[in-house]
Amino acid sequence: MCGIVGILGKGDVAPRLVEALKRLEYRGYDSAGVATVVNGHIERRRASGKLGNLAGMLQQAPISGAVGIGHTRWATHGSPTEGNAHPHATDRVAVVHNGIIENFRALRRELEAEGAAFASETDTETVVHLVTKYLNAGLTPQDAAAATLSRLEGAFALAFIFRGEHDLMVAARRGSPLAIGWGEGEMYVGSDALALAPMTNRVTYLEDGDWAVLTREGAVIHDEAGNRVERPVKVVSVSSVLVDKGNHRHFMAKEIHEQPEVVGHTLSTFYRPMTETVELPAAPYDWAALPKVTMVACGTAHFACAVAKYWFEQVARLPAETDIASEFRYRNPPLVKGGLSIFVSQSGETIDTLTALRLAKEQGQHIAGIVNVPESAIARESDVLYPTNAGPEIGVASTKAFTCQLTTLALLAIAAGEARGSIDADERKRLTRTLAELPRLMNVALHLDEVMGEVAHDLAKARDVLYLGRGAMYPLALEGALKLKEISYIHAEGYASGELKHGPIALIDENVPVIVLAPSDELFDKTVSNMQEVMARGGRVILITDKTGAERAGDSAWHTIVMPDADPFVAPILYSIPIQLLAYHTAVAKGTDVDQPRNLAKSVTVE
Repeated sequence: MCGIVGILGKGDVAPRLVEALKRLEYRGYDSAGVATVVNGHIERRRASGKLGNLAGMLQQAPISGAVGIGHTRWATHGSPTEGNAHPHATDRVAVVHNGIIENFRALRRELEAEGAAFASETDTETVVHLVTKYLNAGLTPQDAAAATLSRLEGAFALAFIFRGEHDLMVAARRGSPLAIGWGEGEMYVGSDALALAPMTNRVTYLEDGDWAVLTREGAVIHDEAGNRVERPVKVVSVSSVLVDKGNHRHFMAKEIHEQPEVVGHTLSTFYRPMTETVELPAAPYDWAALPKVTMVACGTAHFACAVAKYWFEQVARLPAETDIASEFRYRNPPLVKGGLSIFVSQSGETIDTLTALRLAKEQGQHIAGIVNVPESAIARESDVLYPTNAGPEIGVASTKAFTCQLTTLALLAIAAGEARGSIDADERKRLTRTLAELPRLMNVALHLDEVMGEVAHDLAKARDVLYLGRGAMYPLALEGALKLKEISYIHAEGYASGELKHGPIALIDENVPVIVLAPSDELFDKTVSNMQEVMARGGRVILITDKTGAERAGDSAWHTIVMPDADPFVAPILYSIPIQLLAYHTAVAKGTDVDQPRNLAKSVTVE
């Protein structure tokens, strides 16, 4: 989760860039850098490691310039070296970037064939060479940036400065957040309002697909189609930016929309896009030799484990079991000698999960932790830590932590599969590519926000709701029901679709909506058959599927939500978006406390 800042100032901006980066250091801390325009050319300073290394470098070799950009990095493409640190630059343009450029390989091959010389392992360097190509073809900086944006695939935030341009900056976002700050004869950009707080309290949050041309007089904002648009300027109090909702009404909404960004950063922790491999930290066990994996968690994290059970068994052919932490301990299960127990928790402090971990350790299990807080108790007591990098999650109902947990578990399953010989290199590449597409696909799915609000208006009238899914969509049905219960207080239950006729079908009438999660995979026809059973009894179906599924199912559903096409392997992660949006908008329609639902706490540290 890299941090971006840019300043069009009245004097030398490098010291102010570093101060702003200090407030963004929580977003990335393995390298940092700044670039300015000085006497018509671009000057850079970059350093690996903590931000203090960059500050020390600037003391030894300061740079001047009244327009500049800065970056604090969490490594995605390439190791955390000075050469891979941002800003990346040619002699004509410098760029800072947060996110993942999915099609960077194809672009890099194209540019190298045209003579571009790359100096880093990053996807970001592709952007600067592409802009330079258009500048050399005679385009203005603004047009060169716009032409570049039209070629990029993925989720990203970008800021550009140009040689010879002392009153110009271009900023853009697609999936990753970016804000514009308004000063007195100065303008700013930042990953969030926290970076801009000491400089201005007037902030414009760019909407998805926006790109902006900044001068010291102001900003001209364009939407993704290139149309000039107006975005509101908001006055943000200094205290509120510490826990800033951005352009959203609730933290939950903000955190839902952050998922393309944070899933990308979770991917980058273990996935190496240049080689399309999964690299895991050293562990005291060999995936190939494990007899069994046991996954233990509570609530939403437990449903992430339930999805991963399918992945471990199908991809890695590794026997897998899941258990609720509060039951695991008292059930006192016999654990297979030499097995791996994985404990999943957003906070890393959930007492039931922590106690279960200690029980497994007593039985000689290898212990792995999947947590969002690397300093937490579960992280400290695990043999190996697989961090999720979701960033702070304020809303009680977990959203981005869940999808980051799923992403981490999917990567583990791929690594296990290759180690165990159940998948070959070609299949590993296919699976990792589908994961690399997730940030872009999630960003597309978020465009359903308004549609889900309309569906939620009808759903909010229900007292009882059923969720159905098959295969890995079954645990997602459980998660969808939990989300709706948590924040809207509507009674909801999730079932495996095939279990419908074994009891739940007795509940079906015109007053019980049924939400069916059904991407067009090998189980689709069976799920649609269950859907038809519901509709034959007067039930109202909300079908969440893809284009092919919608065509095959026909128009008999009450509502049909059409998702982007995705490989079945990643569908459980992608389809988390609509069930989160549906729960969120239903709660808003009912007027409940979305971020702090009654009787619930973010971290459960008592039994």
